[in-house]
Amino acid sequence: MREVDVMGVRVEMPSNQPIVLLREVSGERYLPIWIGAVEATAIAFAQQGVVPPRPLTHDLLKDVLEATGNDLTEVRITDVRDGVFYATLVLGSGAEVSARPSDSIALALRTGTRIVCAEEVLDEAGLAVPAEQEDEVEKFREFLDQVTPEDFESQ
Repeated sequence: MREVDVMGVRVEMPSNQPIVLLREVSGERYLPIWIGAVEATAIAFAQQGVVPPRPLTHDLLKDVLEATGNDLTEVRITDVRDGVFYATLVLGSGAEVSARPSDSIALALRTGTRIVCAEEVLDEAGLAVPAEQEDEVEKFREFLDQVTPEDFESQ
């Protein structure tokens, strides 16, 4: 198992389908997982620290775990078959619960739980982005964040 970080939620064009993008902590592979719009919102809310006035489903599950004295110790992305990803929630009691990766990620972000991915899943569905390319992409993003239309006016 390899630890992964949640990079964020994006909308894949032209399909307009949300994906959650994970990145290998000690490596150069990224793992895009297509998810539903509701789960994309739940993940984005957790990353942005948005607290709804009433608990959403993932908030409720977090509250249930806390109220019953259970800890979520790890989220595992365990398999991909025919383009469908599978995950497991590992509880402090040792119990394991099958879950969708999108729900698992949304819960992990709310509880601060680490997320790991099977090496076989990264081998099959991961995309390698060498560090030097990643640096160039980051520099370009920084440029886009700072550039204004006036920068392109003829002198």
